[in-house]
Amino acid sequence: MWPYASQTLSSVSQFLNNARLYFVADDRPGGRPLADVLPPALAGGVDVFQLRMKDAEDDAVLRSAEVAREICRAAGVPFILNDRPDLALKAGADGVHVGQDDMTLAAARHVAPGLLIGRSTHDPEQIAAAADADYFAVGPVHETPTKPGRPSVGTELITHAARGAGTTPWFAIGGIDQATVAAVRDAGATRIVVVRAIADAADPEAAARRLRDAITS
Repeated sequence: MWPYASQTLSSVSQFLNNARLYFVADDRPGGRPLADVLPPALAGGVDVFQLRMKDAEDDAVLRSAEVAREICRAAGVPFILNDRPDLALKAGADGVHVGQDDMTLAAARHVAPGLLIGRSTHDPEQIAAAADADYFAVGPVHETPTKPGRPSVGTELITHAARGAGTTPWFAIGGIDQATVAAVRDAGATRIVVVRAIADAADPEAAARRLRDAITS
C-alpha cells in the first residue's frame, strides 16, 4: 500500500482518519533492537510508526531508518521520521514529523515534497495553524521524559481539539499508557501516540493490542 508517494491524497486522508495507534521509538526501544520490537508492535495494531533519534548522527539515523522502512513497508504501515525532512527523503520514509521549534509546515513541504507532514501542537492557536498539516499531535497530556521541559496540557486541550479541530486527523500524545488512555478517550481523542507504553513493554504486541482496544472501545 505504501509508500505514500504512490497513493492518492484521498486514500492517504482516509488511512489517517482510520488510524488509531501511533508508535514512536528510537533505535533501541526498551533497550532492545528495533527489529525485535517493531514487528510485534505492528502485529498488535500499530497503524503508524515514527523513528525519533533527535541527538544521533545522520548516518546512524539512516541506518535505523532503513530497518524501520522495510519492516513498515512489509506491514503496509506508514513510516515517519522525526524532525528532518531532508533525511526523510534520503531514507525513503513516507513522512516527517516537525515540532513547533523545528520549521514551518511550508518549509517542510518545500524540503520534502510529496511526503506526509505531521505537526506537534501545544495550544489552541497551534492547533488552528496545523490545519494545513496531514495530521497533528496534541499534547503532552502528561509530563513525559520524552519531552523534557514541556509542561503538560491536560485533557482540556484534548477536548478543545475534539470540538474544533476540523477535518485534519489528530492524535493525543504525552504519557499515555494503559492507565491513562481511558481519560484521554473520554476527553474526545480517537487516536493516540505512545512511546514507553509499547517500547518498554515486555510483550510489545500485547501492549499494542490492549491500547488499541482501549482507544476504540
